Amino acid sequence: MMRPTVLTIEDDAAIRRGMVDALRFAGFTVLQSGRGDEGLTMALEQDFDLLLLDLVLPGTDGLEILQRVREIRPTLPVIILSARGEEDDRVAGLKCGADDYVVKPFSVKELLARVEAVLRRSPQRPLDVETLALAEGCADFARREIRFTDGGRSELSEREVELLRYLAAHRGRAVSRDELLANVWRINPQGLPTRTIDMHVARLREKLRDNPDDPQVLLTVRGKGYMFAWQPPEGLR
Repeated sequence: MMRPTVLTIEDDAAIRRGMVDALRFAGFTVLQSGRGDEGLTMALEQDFDLLLLDLVLPGTDGLEILQRVREIRPTLPVIILSARGEEDDRVAGLKCGADDYVVKPFSVKELLARVEAVLRRSPQRPLDVETLALAEGCADFARREIRFTDGGRSELSEREVELLRYLAAHRGRAVSRDELLANVWRINPQGLPTRTIDMHVARLREKLRDNPDDPQVLLTVRGKGYMFAWQPPEGLR
């Protein structure tokens, strides 16, 4: 399995270079930015597994980035990197949704240990899910199809595969349309219409044989988004 991808937003070039080199040596794929505004765009549009975030950045403040990211990627692991080591600063970062807080200066060994620890605690990536048990069959993402126990089949588009994977990987949680735009469509959702998501969900329900008038698999959660609600029996998990 491929190693995770880390996005590093740090304006100190020397520190950023040291982190990038260490992460790559450890086998991670690394995305990087030295500005807050550019980093925010990357955080909303790129596909990655963990964010290393400085607080004091040109363009956009680190806490503002964290708040925006949490609005649409609530389960994304985030580690704050900051020279602000006072208790109030650490508490503020953690309250805004950071998973860990590392005070500068820090060693490469400590950073890698924190990254590994946070990733271990994080939910499985949606892209790691290759099959999905359903009430009347199974979704096979590699073959891009749903196979039913009665012999029927439904072909899935690549986008439908990613959408179903993402919703199923966050089973039982309402996923907002903005979060889907950021993580499935991989575009900045700010100001964009979300009608395309509603259309994709409607088509996906049809292919899942999920009654649109009384859906049991893909629920619409008023004011929040969509939720994959079906729970498989214990033996199918």
